[in-house]
Amino acid sequence: MRGNIRQRGKNSWQIQVYTGKEPGGKHKRHFETIRGTKGNAQRRLRELLTSLDQAIYAPPVKTTLATLFKEWLAGYVKTNCSIRTQESYQSTIEHHLLPVLGHIQLKDLQPPMIQAYYGRACEKLSSKSVLYHHRILKHCLKYAVRQGYLGRNPCDLVDPPKARQNPMRTLTPDEVKTLLGVASGNQFYPIIYTAVSTGLRQAELLGLRWRDVDFDSRSISVCQTLYKRCGVCEFHEPKTSHSKRCVSMTAKLTGYLGEYKAERESLCLHLGRLLKPDDLIFSNGDGTPIDPGVLSHNFARILKRAGIESARFHDLRHTFASLMLLRGAKPKVISEALGHASVGFTMEVYAHIIAGMQSEAMALLDGVLPPGNNGNLTAEN
Repeated sequence: MRGNIRQRGKNSWQIQVYTGKEPGGKHKRHFETIRGTKGNAQRRLRELLTSLDQAIYAPPVKTTLATLFKEWLAGYVKTNCSIRTQESYQSTIEHHLLPVLGHIQLKDLQPPMIQAYYGRACEKLSSKSVLYHHRILKHCLKYAVRQGYLGRNPCDLVDPPKARQNPMRTLTPDEVKTLLGVASGNQFYPIIYTAVSTGLRQAELLGLRWRDVDFDSRSISVCQTLYKRCGVCEFHEPKTSHSKRCVSMTAKLTGYLGEYKAERESLCLHLGRLLKPDDLIFSNGDGTPIDPGVLSHNFARILKRAGIESARFHDLRHTFASLMLLRGAKPKVISEALGHASVGFTMEVYAHIIAGMQSEAMALLDGVLPPGNNGNLTAEN
């Protein structure tokens, strides 16, 4: 017999599995205590036997989840993720996952424990936040499997919460006109106008340099981003290969940025210097980067004066995409402009807009097809 189960207490079961033989011929055994029903123990026994059959069994190690988190963050995450992602993972682990699960040894971590954590977390946090916790934990435990600490990822056996999407906020053409009218003359007008004309992210806009604009080909190259970390603004390369892209400009934006550049050149001459290709397009008067928080705060004030509610700077990106879709642009073109990983992701994000376009498409079809003619029908003999 390769394994067996015996009851240790009212809700406690001990699993014994034979994992092979030592050089002297003595059997090697793996013991594990499962708390809960006998069915839980039987499922765990099947998992262990399957891992032995597939040669993926890993001897249990006395490592806590807290130790694993620390190793994963210092190794894999630090070398493979952006600084912003590192900070996000670190914060989520420290404030949520570690206090509840950190003390558990990997060999004792069972799917019901994780499922229970999700249930408790959903009482205080949104389902979207808890789903983010699940993704972090799953990635971390996947690393543990690769390192041989675990034979199988327990997160594969739990059901994470389904994230409920908040209604997307897009500005109507009239709201865009009102917003730009109110922002006219404000120092943040240039970046607002460019945002709604290109769909670029805030960090991408704040990282743009004059060398990134090609007026001849009417395009903008996204080569760097600006984020604020620990109170300091830092430049970084775009997070993915899709984010590093070339975005076309409208004729109006091309003309506007040309005029804006001439104004900046005059300002630089007044200050006794020349405008350089590496100078930021959108900056403070002295050429220093605009603080992302300052931009968001001032944008909120402009929205309030314009009478536009429940909108953020990032919604200018959604507005760009929705206006493009409603004007008949193909999803692939919009996906490339936004820097999405796939057209499928773009269509998923903006599915509600695409669905709303069906009536317009039918109206176009109605204008092409001739009306039906019942007079052409004849009875069959």
